[in-house]
Amino acid sequence: MDPSFLSELGIRGESSGAYCGHWLRTAGERLAVVSPIDGREVGAVRRAGAADYDTVARAAHEAFLRWREVPAPRRGELVRQIGLELRAHKEALGRLVTLETGKILEEGRGEIQEAIDIADFATGLSRQLYGLTLKSERPRHAMRETWHPLGVAGVITAFNFPAAVWAWNSMLALVCGDACVWKPSQKTPLTAIAMTRVCAAVLEREGFGGLLGLVIGSDDEVGARLLDDPRLPLVSATGSTRMGRIVAQRVGARLGRTLLELGGNNAVVVLDDADLAMAARAILFGAVGTAGQRCTTTRRLIATPKALSELERRLVEAYRQVRIGDPFDPATLMGPLIDGTAVRAMQQALAHAREQGGRVVHGGGTRALLGALAGGHYVEPALVRAEPGMPVVREETFAPILYLLEAKDLDHAIAIHNDVPQGLSSAIFTLNARSAERFLSETGSDCGIANVNIGTSGAEIGGAFGGEKETGGGRESGSDAWKAYMRRQTSTVNYGLELPLAQGIKFGDL
Repeated sequence: MDPSFLSELGIRGESSGAYCGHWLRTAGERLAVVSPIDGREVGAVRRAGAADYDTVARAAHEAFLRWREVPAPRRGELVRQIGLELRAHKEALGRLVTLETGKILEEGRGEIQEAIDIADFATGLSRQLYGLTLKSERPRHAMRETWHPLGVAGVITAFNFPAAVWAWNSMLALVCGDACVWKPSQKTPLTAIAMTRVCAAVLEREGFGGLLGLVIGSDDEVGARLLDDPRLPLVSATGSTRMGRIVAQRVGARLGRTLLELGGNNAVVVLDDADLAMAARAILFGAVGTAGQRCTTTRRLIATPKALSELERRLVEAYRQVRIGDPFDPATLMGPLIDGTAVRAMQQALAHAREQGGRVVHGGGTRALLGALAGGHYVEPALVRAEPGMPVVREETFAPILYLLEAKDLDHAIAIHNDVPQGLSSAIFTLNARSAERFLSETGSDCGIANVNIGTSGAEIGGAFGGEKETGGGRESGSDAWKAYMRRQTSTVNYGLELPLAQGIKFGDL
């Protein structure tokens, strides 16, 4: 591996764990950054502490007070320039994502492209922060709704998308007139540092570097302060449902807002009339892509008996051809899991599946690679025949396990599909328009994302991303997700000579 891309991104030696318009001299514990590819240390970060967090949050708030007065199209112009910087460093950033997460290089590059795409989207949005005009019931009165900058948004991200999810939040927040304080996963801190360096350089030229604050530290010293900080009216958090409950309770206790994107237990429904070749390809990518470590990973296949039998045969054949290994090798389709804890969680889930009556059809073992990759965390993707009511099937295991479930018909498939606590992404494969529309209807999929003849993974930034139930109910990225980063104001203007009250109320003759 050529390490020159690290130098291009300013990653040298031990990095600071805090940025507030300039890099602080953090003095916390040393955080060794280990690549899941080979288990070797690739860098180190000096963690931020409580005082560092306060410095970053204060700088972000002060920057916000000035930034909110900058016209939105001008804010969009600076985000456009950020997009250009991301384009200039796309290859290096993509390689860093692969180095830290273990996802294949094609996916690493794709993640940075997602950040570029949301910068483009946000640039256009800066001229479209529309409000409403409303008709008043009172004569010679005018009503309107307008949207104003909210403040500083706290952004908590997970390891699996260390660049894109922050970009979804920060690019929208910037054009909406907000600042951000980012707490990234401690498993992927170098990507956070590199993204901050690349993007903040544009804002530094304008004196607004403090808008993109960064704090890399523990949940106790940094995370708790971020959740409890009244200077942050919004906290956007991506991660597990367990983490989301903590975030919701602590931020809610101070009446702050939360935007939560939590666990997924995503399913693909396949009917007998489906294009099975297309379905098999989509399921393979959805289940194996990013080594099963996407929130939108396909974790359940629900199919009618005939379709399930054929898909099992096709998937076993396809899984046998999945090349596992070095994610920098273009021939590799699946890299490692993030760490040993993830490997053990996968093995434990498979053990539970067997105990509950499931049968492993293919894979599931660990993969011991030799040579330079010997220290990596490699597994074989698993196919498991299971029953819908099994407890393990209702849980999210962040690993490449696909449960194969049989349904009698479409109604039964939808019932199985919806009978889990999570509600993020879903898909159906059918050539019948009635079946497709039923799946997308109010009595169909209960997920925030529902697709027809494409898989559960690979969402475009133009649509609002998020889910229902234990997935948290938040929406990020496209559509009108920008409204989460602004405050709404209803205004009424009286341009007449009288003072009539609403609802026709008479209040004396004064």
